[in-house]
Amino acid sequence: MPEVTVSRFVRAPPRVVLRRLTPGALVAYEGSFAVREVHERDDGRYDARDDGGATVVTAGARGLELALRFEERPDGWYYTQEGDAGPFDAMETWVTVEAEDEGSRVTMRSAVDLGLPIPALSGRVAAWKRRGELNRALSALAADC
Repeated sequence: MPEVTVSRFVRAPPRVVLRRLTPGALVAYEGSFAVREVHERDDGRYDARDDGGATVVTAGARGLELALRFEERPDGWYYTQEGDAGPFDAMETWVTVEAEDEGSRVTMRSAVDLGLPIPALSGRVAAWKRRGELNRALSALAADC
C-alpha cells in the first residue's frame, strides 16, 4: 500500500493538542466526511465495547457511509477503515504528537489502497487524495489550537 506522511508544527503543548484530537474531531478535520456517530461510554471516555477498547466513528458523505476504528496510543491515535464500505479498499493512519519548541509537532502517516487495476496509477491517486485529507486535518487542528 502506498504511504503518505505529513507533519506540521502547532503552537500548543502536546496535552492541549491531544485533547483536541478526538476520533470525531480527526474525521471532521479531514473534511471528506461528516461524523454521524461516535460510540462513547457514560464516563466520557471512549467506548471499550467488546472490540478491544477501540472507538468506532461512523461517517458519511454523498450516499457513502463508512466506519473508522480508532485505537488510542500514548502519543496519539491509530485508525483504520473497517469493512468494505468506504472510498478505499484499505486505509490505516497513525497520528503522533511530540513536544517541539514550546508547541507540538503533529505527524500523520497513512497507508492507502484503492484496490483498483493498475496499482501503480491507482496507488498514486489514493496517496494524492489521502495527502490532501491529512493536510486539511493538520490545518484545521492548527486553527483550532
